[in-house]
Order: sequence, then C-alpha cells, then structure tokens
Amino acid sequence: MTKAEIVERVYENLGGSKQECAKLVEMCFELIRQSLESGENVKISGFGKFTLRNKKSRPGRNPRTKQEVMITPRRVVTFKASHILREQVNRG
Repeated sequence: MTKAEIVERVYENLGGSKQECAKLVEMCFELIRQSLESGENVKISGFGKFTLRNKKSRPGRNPRTKQEVMITPRRVVTFKASHILREQVNRG
C-alpha cells in the first residue's frame, strides 16, 4: 500500500477534501518521524511499536570485491507488530 492509497482510504472514510486528508496523513507520518528522530519509541496501540536500536561498528565485506570494510555504528528503526495485528493478519 502506498501513501497515496492511504490518503484515498482516509478520504473515503472521512470525506472532506483530498488535500485535507493528504495533509492529515502527512502530519501523522511527520509526528512519528520527529519522535523517532528525537530518540523516542513510538507505540500505536493495536498496531505495533517502532523502536530505535543502536548498532555497533562491525567488520563487513563488499560482496563484489571481497574487500573487508568497517561498517560504521548507526541507529536503526525496528517495528514489532502488536499481538492484535498479528492475529488479524493470520486470520486472513
């Protein structure tokens, strides 16, 4: 599903204008992004939790050249689906 499809579904359910719906969807994504950027985890009840993990520096290898390189430390975002979402997806 794309962002445009999400906007379309919000428009179908809420009405209003498509511009307002697009702005609403964009604001939700922006709030999640800002929270993660500032180091906060984001938990959406019934959906799941976005968490930040710090990864340490580690050795890696370029698969094409086989040259060893050091992979720099970084933060990554992980998502864990709530049990409610997992049950609904598994029910089909």
